Amino acid sequence: MISSVTNMDVNILTFIQDHLRMQWLTPVMQGISAWGFFGWFVLVIFLLAFRRTRDAGKVAVVSLAIEVIVVNLGLKLVFARMRPFDAYDFLVPIGKLPTDFSFPSGHTANSFAVALTTVHMLPKKAGIPLVVLASLVAYSRLYLGVHYPSDVICGFLVALIISQAVWYFMVKRPESAESRMTGVE
Repeated sequence: MISSVTNMDVNILTFIQDHLRMQWLTPVMQGISAWGFFGWFVLVIFLLAFRRTRDAGKVAVVSLAIEVIVVNLGLKLVFARMRPFDAYDFLVPIGKLPTDFSFPSGHTANSFAVALTTVHMLPKKAGIPLVVLASLVAYSRLYLGVHYPSDVICGFLVALIISQAVWYFMVKRPESAESRMTGVE
């Protein structure tokens, strides 16, 4: 099964490299990818700075912190998956080459840890565009040739689980406890 996933990963990356890369799009994808590393941290600070968005910022910062620990100090070290460009000479990366392991995608996990939190905590007109941006970050990692599709999918899943758990324990569960105490559901 692992070899069939790897074959599918390589086929998708080869298709992107051969058919979807365009000279004008490359700097755009590099910028979107950079947002996936730094931008979410800036957004969390911005959310924390204003009273109306501070609760969303608190949940986002906890989600992001847990995700960074789980991905960078846990999963990447446990799985130790080589980057696609290190494993396959015909896969040519674009831009700065990451030196850490590939699985799961930290940029994708960062992006969705924050974006999925905002869907719960902010008006949809703010949350949905951030989920779209997180999706673009995920795609940019494939476009640049620095992650396998399965890295990106698992980065999303890690962020989904963590952001939902943090939201539940920080926001939803306390509301449920209050309603149980007052007898109101």
